[in-house]
Amino acid sequence: MSSIKVVLRKNKIDKAGLAPLYLRVIKNRKTKFISLSVKLQPNEWDEDKQKVKKNHKSSTRLNAYISRKIADAEGEVADLERRNQSTSARRIKEAIKGKPLINFFEFAYDRCEKLKNTVALSTYRSYKSNIEKFERFIGHRELMFDDITATTLKNYASHCSSTWNNNNTTINYAFRILNLMFREAKSEDLISNELAPFTKFKVKKNKTTKRYLNEEQFEAFINLEVPQQHKAQVIKDMFIFSVFSGGLRFGDVIELQWKHYDSKNHRITKTIRKTKRQHSIKIGQKAVDILEKYKIKNQKQNDIIFPFAKVDDLYFKDREHRSLITNRAISLSNMYLSRIGKELELPFNLSFHISRHTFATRALNNGMRIEHVSKLMDHSDIGITQVYAKIIGSELDNAVDKYIN
Repeated sequence: MSSIKVVLRKNKIDKAGLAPLYLRVIKNRKTKFISLSVKLQPNEWDEDKQKVKKNHKSSTRLNAYISRKIADAEGEVADLERRNQSTSARRIKEAIKGKPLINFFEFAYDRCEKLKNTVALSTYRSYKSNIEKFERFIGHRELMFDDITATTLKNYASHCSSTWNNNNTTINYAFRILNLMFREAKSEDLISNELAPFTKFKVKKNKTTKRYLNEEQFEAFINLEVPQQHKAQVIKDMFIFSVFSGGLRFGDVIELQWKHYDSKNHRITKTIRKTKRQHSIKIGQKAVDILEKYKIKNQKQNDIIFPFAKVDDLYFKDREHRSLITNRAISLSNMYLSRIGKELELPFNLSFHISRHTFATRALNNGMRIEHVSKLMDHSDIGITQVYAKIIGSELDNAVDKYIN
């Protein structure tokens, strides 16, 4: 419960001998004072009756004003406590002062729609699905940013783990999206910078291992025979091509057109789907040899190089259609690659993204400078690339332990 009382703060008497009148709010033994913008002589205030005495010329008007403020404050408190048992004294103060409280879900869903055309469609869907997931946990949409505390996050993390069997990586990603909404709201000065529940509770991160093919495994992959004139062969060629072309992502490889390839200088130049940045890279001879396999008579500059997915005009014009085609192609590619991985007896499930990791580790193992690897992979920050340097360092340590000790 909370209490509201009008007090004359005699410890703040000014030079004219007047003391300010305040609403005092106490909640969970924490006190907040809200100015009523009224000053009185100490002998003009009746503490017991909570009224301005009649010796003040405007006592009737002031008492009506004070009664109205108390009623408004009690109404705000009742409404807040009805919606949230953990309402704080600060929250009550802000509500009484008339500071607008921002509904988290209204803001978050609106922000998702505003971000829809500036992020990948898969990213937009991920944002929205995680907001919906948080709403399922809360059970309603009457949630203000102020309601989200470290305790809320702790309970949410526990629910995700125990009820939905989410691992820490999944929970951390959900927290990242919630935290993004806090940052967006703060950037628009809609909520206070003091609202920082994510600094008070964090989920321990799982150690992740980046899978890649070592030299022996990659050589076995290259030499493995798969049915010719079959999509298994196409995806195998795409994987090898990616390794020898800076680790190009799957989405960029399936939509690669002949206009992106400068055959004279052996260079690929295209706008990367994920980063929206134009990327230019000189490809290795093995990548060139693979491209030569897919040349046909009377080919046009806009023709797709790798015949793996139905990449047509609609693909480039319609984001929803492109997302559908890409997701289907990813599933199909990983099915074929998983079969290849099992045939090679790899100790992990083979997916197309491993081609990117394979490029990075091979490049660093062969002495390429990390900043060059970062540039070729189109990383926005060299720190992203440094994880591969740690992998190489770990390999070296293992080699020392195995062959020198």
